[in-house]
Amino acid sequence: MPDADGVPPLPPWSAAHELGRTSAELAGFQDEPAQMPSGTPGKTGYLRLGFERREERTILADLAVRSPYMAQRALYPEENIPDLAWLFVITTSGCVLQGDRLALDIAAGAGARAHVTTQSATKLHSMDANYATQTQSLALADGAYLEYLPEPLIPHRGARFVSDTRICIAPGATLLYGEILQPGRKHHRADEVFGATLLSLAISAERPDGRELFTEKLVIEPARRPMRQTGVMDGFDVFGNVVLLTPPEIAERVLARLDADVDHEAGIASGACRLPNDAGVIFKVLGRETAQVKAKVREFWAAARETVTGVSLAPPFFWR
Repeated sequence: MPDADGVPPLPPWSAAHELGRTSAELAGFQDEPAQMPSGTPGKTGYLRLGFERREERTILADLAVRSPYMAQRALYPEENIPDLAWLFVITTSGCVLQGDRLALDIAAGAGARAHVTTQSATKLHSMDANYATQTQSLALADGAYLEYLPEPLIPHRGARFVSDTRICIAPGATLLYGEILQPGRKHHRADEVFGATLLSLAISAERPDGRELFTEKLVIEPARRPMRQTGVMDGFDVFGNVVLLTPPEIAERVLARLDADVDHEAGIASGACRLPNDAGVIFKVLGRETAQVKAKVREFWAAARETVTGVSLAPPFFWR
């Protein structure tokens, strides 16, 4: 419905449209796809997930969905933490395509505990026109606990993708947010490795009163800045980036359980440090293969969950 001034409200995916128009790195890719214009039905996905605490369980109390997004019902697969709701985010299009505009909103109410992931890796299809954008908004009330750990991002050769993640978190809440970025379809063909045209991944966090906590932005343009440089990826292929936003005393306990690790022979390196403004901890991993990086991320996930909830992480499901 229109607001008090008679102005129709913007659709929730409008931020994804605006992101593409205003990102400087996308200035040279504003042409429209010949197949289907950007932002048309089927290319403007939206998913809102609202978790609330109800007695002894967290429930999915709010759900809004627009294709190609879908969401399964909340599941409770972990016997040692039965109030933790698991939810799998699904996309019906198979890949993220040129002209796609995707928006994901997740809210966790006071005391809610949830784990959100994806049904498979997110594949960014090859693009010869335009680009794809994604906005993610995560809001956590006091006492909420949210693990958002999607499967890896796989950019195909020529992909152009910009993502902007914005977090609003109360001082007493905890968010575990992870990203794993593969170099492409490295076992498909040689030019797929670091063959994407542009990847731009931004994440920022603030308190409910608007106080900024941190901002990080990663821009990857392999044709302009080679990825095999020392100080970039060197001999590694896969990058993991995990943020734990949590009260300072919890962050210190998590850090005390971690050690920096560089193993050139095995091809894995990892380390953690404090975020500014007592926001929490950031953990980064480099590896030659995805399985190595996922294993290190899982170690950090286990340390974070046990420290925050007092419950050990269950053994991985056989398909993971």
